[in-house]
Amino acid sequence: MTSAALRSRAWKLLEMVTTPLLPSDYLDLVSPLRAGADLRGRIEAVHPETDDAATVVIRPGRGWRGHTAGQYVRIGVDVDGVRLWRAYSITSPTNRQDGRVTITVKAIPDGKVSNHLVRRAKPGTLIQLDQATGDFVLPPAKPAKVLYLTAGSGITPVMGMLRDIEFDDVVMVHCAPRAQDVIFRNELHDLVADQNLRLIEVHTDTDGMLDIARLDELVPDWAERETWACGPAGLLDAAEEHWSGHGVQVRLHTERFRPSIVVAGDGGEVTFSATGKTVDSDGATPLLDVGEEAGVLMPSGCRMGICFGCVTPLKAGAVRDLRTGEITEAEPGVLIQTCVSAAAGPCDIER
Repeated sequence: MTSAALRSRAWKLLEMVTTPLLPSDYLDLVSPLRAGADLRGRIEAVHPETDDAATVVIRPGRGWRGHTAGQYVRIGVDVDGVRLWRAYSITSPTNRQDGRVTITVKAIPDGKVSNHLVRRAKPGTLIQLDQATGDFVLPPAKPAKVLYLTAGSGITPVMGMLRDIEFDDVVMVHCAPRAQDVIFRNELHDLVADQNLRLIEVHTDTDGMLDIARLDELVPDWAERETWACGPAGLLDAAEEHWSGHGVQVRLHTERFRPSIVVAGDGGEVTFSATGKTVDSDGATPLLDVGEEAGVLMPSGCRMGICFGCVTPLKAGAVRDLRTGEITEAEPGVLIQTCVSAAAGPCDIER
């Protein structure tokens, strides 16, 4: 008998002995990051960056395929007994020698996962992982001149780029309320000291919000630079209008963490028919968040309306697309994206 046949027979015997659990269930307890297991990661350290931001060091399982600088990863975290999924930019370089990856998280008001990771996550905690994804990345051919335009936590994907590739001519314009709120500030100033970066900080508490027209003064050759911009919707909307107005929109690449929101709908009673739960919802909260808050297991992905990982049948009622204001009414076969849809009256979601 061949060794493969012996292994197969031994595995079947183990299945008989361990039923109703499978041998893989026990292996997951002993070696959760092993090859062949569901992709997981283990938190190995949490390093504070500012008062409300921290870098989380993760050792991914053997199924991890790596990432490209600027991409993000979805992680599943158990918070108060409920598994919640969120997407975070990867801030480590692609060639980190120890094989770890990092995400840098800014705690936001009422953000269950972000506050948990920044303030409560402990080394040794296992999390679920998806493979890295996203197209907010650098081109194969290195640009001669680069501009990074960021604000707040929008600096995180750009930091992954800065750590990965050294450019001959790179400028960063970064906005934060105060100097102490600039994530990675010490490292950025080290790059400035080594003449690997020209950094322009805009402290909005004292300087006010950045007027995009000031780029003519701050970075006179901005229109000649390949630009990557990430931050609040207002900044990105202004940048897209500015670049288009000067006919150089092809040189602008943007990453939005949240969809643009239009006027909210009326809200209403939301029924999750598969689980029998019914809750009241306003017209501004995505149904994905409503379901998670109610303890319903909700599929999700990017949470921005891009990946369609949250698509769910709408059995009854109507919902409003938070990006466009468009109303979708239930009819046979209608699917909605729960991450960008809110209740527009009573509705029934098949979850």
